[in-house]
Parts: sequence; C-alpha cells; structure tokens
Amino acid sequence: MADTKREIERKYEGPPAGGDAPLPDLTDVPGVSGVIDKGVAELDATYYDTADQRLATASLTLRRRTGGDDAGWHLKLPVSEGVRDEIRAPLSDTVPEDLTALVRSRIREAELVPVVRLLSARDIRHLVDASGTLLAEVSVDRVRAERLSGGAGSAEWTEIEVELADDGDPAFLDKVEKKLRKAGIKRSASASKLAKALDDTAPRKPEKAEKAEKTEKAEKAGKAETAGKPGKAGKAGTTGKVADVSKATTKAAKPEPPDSTPRTAGDHILTYARAQRDAIVELDPAVRRDVPDSVHRMRVATRRLRSTFRSYGKILDRTVTDPIGVELKWLAAELGVDRDQEVLTEHLTTALDDLPSDLVTGPVQARLSTWSGARRSGSRQHLIAVLDGKRYLDLLTTLDTLVAGPPLREAASKKPEKVIAKAVRKDFEKVADLVGEALELPPGSERDLAMHDARKKAKRTRYAAEAATPALGDPAADLVKSMKSLQTLLGDHQDSVMVRGALRELATEAHEAGENAFTYGVLYGRAEQRAAAVEAELPGEWEAIEDKGAV
Repeated sequence: MADTKREIERKYEGPPAGGDAPLPDLTDVPGVSGVIDKGVAELDATYYDTADQRLATASLTLRRRTGGDDAGWHLKLPVSEGVRDEIRAPLSDTVPEDLTALVRSRIREAELVPVVRLLSARDIRHLVDASGTLLAEVSVDRVRAERLSGGAGSAEWTEIEVELADDGDPAFLDKVEKKLRKAGIKRSASASKLAKALDDTAPRKPEKAEKAEKTEKAEKAGKAETAGKPGKAGKAGTTGKVADVSKATTKAAKPEPPDSTPRTAGDHILTYARAQRDAIVELDPAVRRDVPDSVHRMRVATRRLRSTFRSYGKILDRTVTDPIGVELKWLAAELGVDRDQEVLTEHLTTALDDLPSDLVTGPVQARLSTWSGARRSGSRQHLIAVLDGKRYLDLLTTLDTLVAGPPLREAASKKPEKVIAKAVRKDFEKVADLVGEALELPPGSERDLAMHDARKKAKRTRYAAEAATPALGDPAADLVKSMKSLQTLLGDHQDSVMVRGALRELATEAHEAGENAFTYGVLYGRAEQRAAAVEAELPGEWEAIEDKGAV
C-alpha cells in the first residue's frame, strides 16, 4: 500500500561535475547546533513517463529508485513552489497500479516507459538543534543522467539540496538559503533533477530547425492579438472540430496555454473554461486519495465548465458544447454521490450533537454511523470505478480537444464589455423569474422544488459572473457576491429538504428494528423550522439583491 510524505525542499546549483562542491559552515545558521555527516549514499533511479512526456509537462515525476533509506517507487505531485507530496510504494518490477491510477488523468491510455536513468552519489549532512532534533537534511549530489527514450544523450552535474525535516518550520529554509547565498551558491534553474536531465540530454536540433522554430514562435506571438477570433468555418465559426464524447480517442491532447492577455470576449471565456479543465485533471489524484474537499472542488469545476457552455452560447457553439455538457452533468452527478452523502451526514451529526441529552432516545448515533458508513463505502468504490472508466477518460480527452480548437462563434471576436455583460444579465433575469415564482407559492413541496431551481440558476449566474470579472471588473465581482449569498441561503433550505428525507428513512428503519423513533421526529421538526426561517428571510434578501442589479 502506498504512503504519503509531504516534501519541502530547495535545490541549488553546484560547480561542474568533477569539481569541488564545498558548503559553508552551516553551524552559523541560526538554530543549528551541529552538522552531522551521514556519509555518501549511492542512488540509482529510473524515471517513467509517456513517450510524449505528459507527466514532466505537468511537473509530475514517477521513479523507481534503489539505494538510500527510502528505496522503492516514488510519485511526486506538486503542491506549491518547493512543496510536493511524495507517494511511496514498495519496490517491484513494474509500476504499481496504485501509482498508475494517480496519474491516469494525465496519461489516459498511454504506456509508461523508462525515459531517464539518474545515478547519484549523495553526500548527506543533517542539521540539528541543541537537543539533537533534525532541522533539515543537506545533500551534495553528483549526478549522471542517461537518456533511455527519445534519444541517447547523457549529462553530468552537481547540485545541492536542502530538505526540511518533517513538521519543520519552512522559515528555517530561508535561514539556510541566506547562508548559502553569502557563499555564492544560487538556486537551481531547474525545478527537479528530471527536468534538468530531460533538458540536458535532449537531442540537439539542427541549426536550420532551431531557426525555423524561432520563426514559428515569432509568428505565433504576432498572431496573439487575434486569439479568440472565430475562424472561417461558416456561421458557427469553429476553429477546430471537437470530437463527440462517444467517439473521443484515448490519445491526450497537450494542453494549450493562452497566447496572451485576454482581449476579446472569446479570449476571456476560453481562459475561464481552460482553468476549469485544468482543475478537473489536477484534482483527479486528490479525489482518488480521498483528500478532504477534493471531491467537492472537482465537482464545482465540472459545474463551472458546464455553466460556461450554457451561459455563453453566443461565444461557444452549443451544437458542439451541449453534448459535452451532458457528460459534465454525468460526472458531477457521479461525484455528487459521494459528496452529497458526506454533507448529509455532517448535517445530521451536527443536528444530533446540538440536541439536549434528554431528547436523545435509543441508539440514534450508532444507527446514523452504520447508515452513513454503508452508503459512503459503496459510493467511494463506485467513484473510483468511474475515474478508471473509459467514459470519464474520453471526456477529459474531449475537453483537451475543445480548448485546443474551440468552436467559436462570431460574437467571440467582439469586445467583452458588450457580449459578456449581455450574457450575465440574461442569466440574472432568469434568477429573478425563478425567485419570484418561488415566493408566490405556498409552503410545501412545490415551493421546495421552485427554490431548488432558483438555487441552481443562482449558481450558474455566479459562475457566469466569475468568468466575466476579469473583463467587467467590480460590477461582475459584486454580482458574484450577491449570487453566492443567495445560493447559500437557498442551499440551507435545500439541505433542510434533504435532511428531512433522510430522517424519514432513518425513523422507518428504527421503527422496524423496534427502536424508539422519537429523536428522529424532534430532528425533523427542527429541520422544518430552519426551512421556514429561510423562506421568511428570502424576500428581504432578494429585494436587496434586486436593488443592486446585474452588471
């Protein structure tokens, strides 16, 4: 079974391989009382990636390493600058399935092959405080890199690595760096050994090819101002055909970064859509690892993207995006199986904890735990199966294709102040209609459904305003806040509806088991009161929002 270690480190350049790599006296670093020489470890690491280096492009590294005190398979996932989560698995001849699953959103169906071998002589020193507690490990690595695929180059270099001890204060690394800088030692230009190895061992291009590449880059830069303008593919203005999800290939398209600062309406919407595509792919490993809030964040990204397609149909051709929206709705629903159960359990647990002890009769807590555990266990297994399935992987590939060749319409080339603002106002008007309808209905199931519909539309309007904020500024940002407030209020109401449904189910199970169902009735009544309070608050909340208006 793989385990995880949070790695916080910094890398520095050493002198050329074969030369001296002296370190300054690190006992002068504040807090350091001793520097312990731990000897030299011989490390042999083979790095795996796809033939087109999809992991390296995403700053992920996967290796099989022998030597040292942590031999095994290591997958490193970026968290922030200088911070990575290292997922470890025992040594084996093939890539462990646990680690393959964590990179599946990147590699899809592509094969993982050896790309680089690194042989390192690691001279290790431990920095300790007065009590002998480890503060950081400093190593001087003499590295030889050998290209295993995509060429046969080799390279050698020396680098210095400073890794913070577990649970250490990251500020300590600043103190060490200050000492190193005074000694003339500077940060490495490469983010990792693998990145440097791939650069230094890459086949050299002929001079003519290099000139052609520079010319191509210059031409692309010159065309940047036209980014977001529709192509000449008829009225729909598609610049690239997006494959139907059901026919999507399993080959991943490389993500295309934006060419320049967004200028047109199409630029702004594509920037937002691309960010949501990236979020879905990047959150996949966290969802598989059951990282807190990861399922919710991934579900929000799918909803944001689907809402973008629906709100900005004047910019992105809906004959292309609607089928993709159907698949995004499916993915959000699959993610919701797990998330909704999690939220519902939290609400029920909190409600039970808030009850005075004399109102709790029977094994209510035990029944709630059993009920929740059984449902979440099944939904968790189902979710992993979804992420491993062809339908999900095809969707990711289709999203890659869409952002690489977006189906832009004529309005995409226009100024955002006009096109985007009109789309946001249209969404706001729909929210107004739905809230008005809900307020006219008497309390009951019809009003519950109407308020739920208004909540969903408020959420869509919020996402449309988010996409519009870089172009429209404060008015769009203010609308985001208004819709978030409305969404929260209506969400509290919907939570009450869901809680009451769960309580009816629990009460029935308890009754059939011969248990006292009194407590479930008390909790039901309290949930009903919360719903009534929201319904009483809604008219005033909506009046304040209407006074502010849309963008």
